[in-house]
Amino acid sequence: MAQEFTINSSAIESKINQLLPSQGGFGAGVDFSASTMVIPIVDLTESAEGSGLRQDLQTSLSLTSVTPFSCIGATTTIINTTGYYRVFGSMTSQTGGQAIQFKLTDGTTTKVIIQYNVQSTAAVVVESYDFIVFLNSGESLTATTGTTSQKLVGCTRQIADVSGNLVDPL
Repeated sequence: MAQEFTINSSAIESKINQLLPSQGGFGAGVDFSASTMVIPIVDLTESAEGSGLRQDLQTSLSLTSVTPFSCIGATTTIINTTGYYRVFGSMTSQTGGQAIQFKLTDGTTTKVIIQYNVQSTAAVVVESYDFIVFLNSGESLTATTGTTSQKLVGCTRQIADVSGNLVDPL
């Protein structure tokens, strides 16, 4: 048999009003009550997943959510902030012989994650790319092109923070 308890606390009432403003608070003279009976509550709405947006809408691009980059005949740091990022764009090369690379590094160890090897050609070679990368603390994503005839252009979009919490477009 469940037992009922009356709780009369202005501190608890203030905290509930602060945390649940949509409930409009309780009027004066209304006490809170508690029970020893356990009543499970299951939230089956999309907002219980941590975002009010569908997953495909959550990853959309907006004016303020994308960061453009370009790398022409150099090594360029693209991202150096923790989290999950979508990286997309195109590679263009008018000459061959040198590799075009995306690399992950922590300052000590560097790993090539994507590499384009363009053979000698008189034609312009264009390839698109679209991948997701995770960066932990102290890590960065860089791009390298060997000559000014090789270009990587694109954008990055953070899709989640380092803990996996989704980042909505702004």
